[in-house]
Amino acid sequence: MNAVYILWLRQLKRYTRSRARVTASLAQPLLFLFALGFGLGPTFQKAGHGNYIQFISPGVIGMTVLFNSMFSGIELIWDRQFGFLKETLVAPVSRLSIMIGRTLGGATTALIQGVIIMGVCTVAGFRVQNLSLLPVAFLFMALIATTFTALGTGIASLLTDFQGFQLVMNLVVMPAFFLSGALFPLGEAPAPIQFIASFDPLSFGVDGLRTALIGVAHFGIPTDLGVLATFTTLFLGFGGYLFSRIQL
Repeated sequence: MNAVYILWLRQLKRYTRSRARVTASLAQPLLFLFALGFGLGPTFQKAGHGNYIQFISPGVIGMTVLFNSMFSGIELIWDRQFGFLKETLVAPVSRLSIMIGRTLGGATTALIQGVIIMGVCTVAGFRVQNLSLLPVAFLFMALIATTFTALGTGIASLLTDFQGFQLVMNLVVMPAFFLSGALFPLGEAPAPIQFIASFDPLSFGVDGLRTALIGVAHFGIPTDLGVLATFTTLFLGFGGYLFSRIQL
């Protein structure tokens, strides 16, 4: 447990020291929020779906958590290239503890970014409909963060260069985001899109966030929570297995 706590704290210190990273990670969510939120707002309203800022904000929050979670794997490649990972792995602790510590640290930083974007969405006009369900929204954000940080760690365990990681991430992150229903009502999407979305962990995370924050549901909170928790467990096992097989 001490090793997990130390690695978690190390990830947080990295995050707080990197002001450039914090600023850059906010740019893309803000672009989606303001460009799409205000640009497509009138069209969305004319279609009879109400305020688009209100609808898109949970999706943008989920996107923020997703992107920051997945790209935390870059830090693993950085540590591997510069020898810091070797120093960590020779410590008298299990690799599983190291992986869990890194995953929790990356998930925490992604969760912080998600909370920041939630505040920005509030400034833009977003309003939580039921404050009593706000802890449920934070739970979904934490599950999204843990799921995709574990996946990012597992993928980074197989790679040795930044370019390869970025290419793989683009093949994973962008489809996961655009097919999750973060930007459009999933219930009105074509049947093939709905079918693919049912295998996307982010679909259940975004739906859970949207249900908790504005009361608009597609799957329902029990289904969202159960499926996302299952994905979290699977990806933690997947990431832990690949991390345990790292060759330095």
